[in-house]
Amino acid sequence: MIGVGEKAPNFKGVNQNGNKISLSDYKGKKVVLYFYPKDNTPGCTAQACNLRDNYELLLQKGFQVIGISIDSVDSHKKFEKKFDLPFPLVADSEKTIVNQYGVWGEKKFMGRTFDGTHRTTFLIDEKGIVQYVITKPNTKEQTEQILELWK
Repeated sequence: MIGVGEKAPNFKGVNQNGNKISLSDYKGKKVVLYFYPKDNTPGCTAQACNLRDNYELLLQKGFQVIGISIDSVDSHKKFEKKFDLPFPLVADSEKTIVNQYGVWGEKKFMGRTFDGTHRTTFLIDEKGIVQYVITKPNTKEQTEQILELWK
């Protein structure tokens, strides 16, 4: 997994509107880059809605928010519309970005083991350097965690 002090890999992908997006588009801005397992699941919905509800505050503090999962562009579009999400959701169906950041791997849930995305949030500074990594985001209080870390 990419760690604190490392240069954040410059990913390239497509968001829920079919537009190309890359981390380099946000050069000179602080970025909340959050990886989540699946659209429309309880934890992922709580996390997205917490970021949505606090989006204006995050913008005021200078943060740009980007969500990434392995779901498709169509899935992201439905998720965005259903919950009125104001930030880009990048489709990583090929698992390129999750592998770049080291958040894809073995998980255990309800007694079974499988590969999946580890819910992780990276806080990246204006120079593209990872300042904080939240490996256990509180889905209902994600914004509070971010603001507490990056005062």
